[in-house]
Amino acid sequence: MSQDATPLGRVLVVDDERQQRDILLTTLESEGYAAATAANGPQALEALQQGRFDLVLTDLKMPGMNGVVLLQELLRASPDICVILMTAHGAIDTAVDAMKKGAFDYLSKPLDREQLLLVLRRSMERVRLSRENQQLQEQLRERFRIGNIVGESGAMQDVFRVVHKIARSSASVLVYGEGGTGKELIARAIHVESDRAARPFHAFSLAALPESGLDAALLAALEQASGSTLFLDDVAELPKDAQARLLRLLQERQLQRADGEPVSVDARVVAATQKDLEHEVRAGRFREDLFHRLSVIAIVLPPLRQRRTDIAQLAEHFVKKHCGGRQRHVSQEALKLLVAYDWPGNVRQLESVIERALLLAENETIQKDDLPAEIRAGVSGSRGLLGLDIPDSGIDLQAVERSLVLRAIEKAGGNLSRAARLLGLSRRALQTRLETLQAAGEAVLKDAE
Repeated sequence: MSQDATPLGRVLVVDDERQQRDILLTTLESEGYAAATAANGPQALEALQQGRFDLVLTDLKMPGMNGVVLLQELLRASPDICVILMTAHGAIDTAVDAMKKGAFDYLSKPLDREQLLLVLRRSMERVRLSRENQQLQEQLRERFRIGNIVGESGAMQDVFRVVHKIARSSASVLVYGEGGTGKELIARAIHVESDRAARPFHAFSLAALPESGLDAALLAALEQASGSTLFLDDVAELPKDAQARLLRLLQERQLQRADGEPVSVDARVVAATQKDLEHEVRAGRFREDLFHRLSVIAIVLPPLRQRRTDIAQLAEHFVKKHCGGRQRHVSQEALKLLVAYDWPGNVRQLESVIERALLLAENETIQKDDLPAEIRAGVSGSRGLLGLDIPDSGIDLQAVERSLVLRAIEKAGGNLSRAARLLGLSRRALQTRLETLQAAGEAVLKDAE
């Protein structure tokens, strides 16, 4: 390998036989690897302290510290290092046992050159994938750190302080907030600030699946999230019988697979809802014991209309996110309109408006004419959009609800899922409202999908 060439990988060879070390060193260097050698376990650990290696190729039987003990010491010092054992035929059982302890593979002596090179290529691919995964996890952790979430208002600073205090505990958390306020963002921040951050974050919407498949999906989610964080969105939409099963799982910390095998789970649960769960408990729609189990810590995310001082900073953040590397800005005139608007869709809606405006803007600055009509008109959120007011004679709230439901279903072409999104509801919640209207004698669409 020339001095200017990038090595295929850095390999440490550990063997008490000098001739074997020399043969392997020559072979590896001729194939493009950067290699070094050590005569025993202590020398190998010292070499690892002095330099970085992608993998270690070690003999199993050595005087003093054998290959299995060295494996354990190597993984303790560098958990991501790849270890390959070399063993005589009679010690293959020991090598297999070492693989259970963390070795990547083993090679039988005398070594076959082609087999050696094949295992090295496979191990280097594993190292590459492992490092890419680590980099991705670190990028995600950096992105969702509390310090990187936009929010200088007093209400958001209170939220951040709570997250800092409770992140490293295992206590269940219940996040309240309207749609689009960033409930999952806060759940991810709790995860990356916790001791579980090295494991993937798991998000699961309880309103996204039909009731028939809910149990199996929830069991799978809890098992996958063991040792990590499980975000349960739309928890208020969980049917009553499923609430009882979730409570039992959270209490017992154990689930049973389809084959009957019990599995212990250690998932930290962060639940979220748009509804007032205490009201749902009083109404008999949500179990009180599950409510107390989930809400050891409660976090309330303020709607964007209650944190207007954050709108300018959020708009700038979304401009940078969607500008494609160009220098883009929001004019003062457009910014005044953004701050004055009530944002019924909250931060999610603001991001969508900024992304749209960047596409429509004819120059580097977003002008007021690049904003949607309702924002340019200065209407204040949902009241202005719907044109509703309460006359002195009062209103028929049920008739208003029926009208809105029918209009949403009509606009969605009869598709209940799309109609539910238009109304800011889950599909299951919309179905419940339809059933309530039917029971009250109101005629509603019966052929909706």
